Amino acid sequence: MTTDDREIRDLFGRLMQAWTDNDAVAYGACFTEDSDYVSYDGTRAIGRLDMQNAHDRLFRGVLAGSALVGDVESIRHVATGVAIVHGTASVLMPWRSKLPKRRLSRQTLVAVRTDRGWRFTALHNGRVRPVRIPAPDSLPSRMAQTMGHAARRLGAGWATDRT
Repeated sequence: MTTDDREIRDLFGRLMQAWTDNDAVAYGACFTEDSDYVSYDGTRAIGRLDMQNAHDRLFRGVLAGSALVGDVESIRHVATGVAIVHGTASVLMPWRSKLPKRRLSRQTLVAVRTDRGWRFTALHNGRVRPVRIPAPDSLPSRMAQTMGHAARRLGAGWATDRT
């Protein structure tokens, strides 16, 4: 493991600890000032302050006493001083001793080396709820294909708007 990888893993650990401490300022310190943050529900916070203020309200409200548990899955350096990080983490509410499977989330983070060390400049969080892709000859696929053919014949839907 490289020094950069250790520092990025440490940053991810600080992120989880700040959440567990319900410390929005320490949580925000893991991010660049111009960071982009997309929550599991699709809401977006633009800039550290926006994200930090939202987490402050969460930590004092519905997520009070919660912990963030998880780990780094992978780190891929895409340019000097830039890495894509995939991690899994889940919010553990104070009345639970183990995580429900439905709460597992995967984070995609962009880490950048700054003059203050590694920081996250983007985070996208999504629930881990895999959907089985139906086979092309399955009933759901055949129904979708039939509806698509019908829409084109009737001149309906997006397919008729293409040139």
